[in-house]
Amino acid sequence: MNNTKGRLEVICGSMFSGKTEELMRRLGRAEYAKQNVLTIKHSIDNRKSAATILSHNGQERLAFSIDNNKENIAKILELANKNIQVIGIDEIQFFPIEIIDVIVKLIDIGKTVIVAGLDLDFKGEPFGITPLIMAIADSVLKLKAICVVCGKDSHHTQRIVNGVPAKYDDPIILVGAKECYEARCRNCFAIDKKAQLITPAKKYTEQNI
Repeated sequence: MNNTKGRLEVICGSMFSGKTEELMRRLGRAEYAKQNVLTIKHSIDNRKSAATILSHNGQERLAFSIDNNKENIAKILELANKNIQVIGIDEIQFFPIEIIDVIVKLIDIGKTVIVAGLDLDFKGEPFGITPLIMAIADSVLKLKAICVVCGKDSHHTQRIVNGVPAKYDDPIILVGAKECYEARCRNCFAIDKKAQLITPAKKYTEQNI
């Protein structure tokens, strides 16, 4: 019996940094090596189709759409049957914490799991479960975009509403692309309140103690 465990690879960064393109590249590479691949996306990302993941440069890939329902999250284990070697998950920041248990189970039975997602939200704070996923990963690739203001490396995603930076208290999730967001460096990033980096840490501590 093969007890070899799999691995978890994380691709993160701001919007327009090439996360989904890199995810597609790795999944395509696995398929070239004749490995069977399962692609998962969050149902909230419906920019073009419920059945594809879409990169900002126009690449597409067929994917299963999953919402935050716990039963549907658990079904990923069924989709990743014994014939599947590699599982790719896009927009990991939108998924609930329950998906971490699913990912760990997949790794324990020898699967390679590759996830891509935003590490910071539009406020400049850690986004969703991404920090937790990064902590348990075998490898983490943090990609950079280019700041549209000054041309330096960008780590932040600037949300723009009616031509001006969004308010700190605006809703966290707003699905969109260039019409709503820009890549910004730390100096050019703007928000009407200082990012509260301790807030997500306190939230996760309270949830997991």
